[in-house]
Amino acid sequence: MKTPNLVVVGSLNMDLVVSSSRMPLVGETIEGEAIHYIPGGKGANQAVGCARLGANVAMVGAVGDDAFGAQLIDGLAEAGASTDRVARLTGVPTGTATILHTPEDNCIVIVPGANGQVTPDMVEASRDVIKAADALLVQLEVPLPAVERALRIAREAGVVTILNPAPAKPLPEAMLSLADWVTPNETEFAALGGGAAEDDASLAAAIERWEARYGNRLVVTLGSRGAATVESGRLRVAPAPKATPVDTTGAGDCLNAAFAFGLASGRSVEDALDFAVRAASLSVTRFGAQAGMPTLSEAEAAFAERSGDA
Repeated sequence: MKTPNLVVVGSLNMDLVVSSSRMPLVGETIEGEAIHYIPGGKGANQAVGCARLGANVAMVGAVGDDAFGAQLIDGLAEAGASTDRVARLTGVPTGTATILHTPEDNCIVIVPGANGQVTPDMVEASRDVIKAADALLVQLEVPLPAVERALRIAREAGVVTILNPAPAKPLPEAMLSLADWVTPNETEFAALGGGAAEDDASLAAAIERWEARYGNRLVVTLGSRGAATVESGRLRVAPAPKATPVDTTGAGDCLNAAFAFGLASGRSVEDALDFAVRAASLSVTRFGAQAGMPTLSEAEAAFAERSGDA
């Protein structure tokens, strides 16, 4: 199979994970147990996922001119992703997600920083690499006009477009129609107007209604069940193998990266989805969204074992 050329337009964050025994009360100061600095952002996670699988991948986005930005760029480069199209913005902080984690719960504060400064013109400056790609991956952690411009450039060039509509938010119909594939989880699908599915039959009907309306294909991720699509009028669920989860943070990003890799490598939709689900199942057995992304040999080994599952 060919080595795919992929482009990811999206976010780069540094996740600050603070662990404590409990949440502080309003106005209270407590002592924490640990802090971890974990590279994240859905765009960067997906770019690392593609690169680990062996794709030629270019990341398009922005960081600040600070230490976090430098660390994120270094991490992408170390994974094998091209960072030439990641802007370093002066006087703007790199995007962060501060996560207060306790044994019972967690709360998150996101500061978009440089991610919120990604403009259509910045995406336009990468028109050449988008047009040369086999597939484009986008998400919703950078402003929607930038996402739409990336989709439009790719669509005009005949590049396969994959929209991962996360985090969930309402989207213009014209923007949704620019995607060849849309990959929501069940909550995101409901937020986009697909409705809540009570069973496989209602999910199949909802997917068919969506595809008739927008003229594209849908993959709905189902958590530990796997992921579903409709083929020849039938719901097909790619089942997830049993796994003991350590960190599920980057599972969806891994699935999207591996699905894009599979399609752009020439796999059938069925094989690409099976491959993606198995890669994502591997990723949750390791700590850290980017650190958990599997290599091609690891994902291939898991894919080859699918016939032996109960």
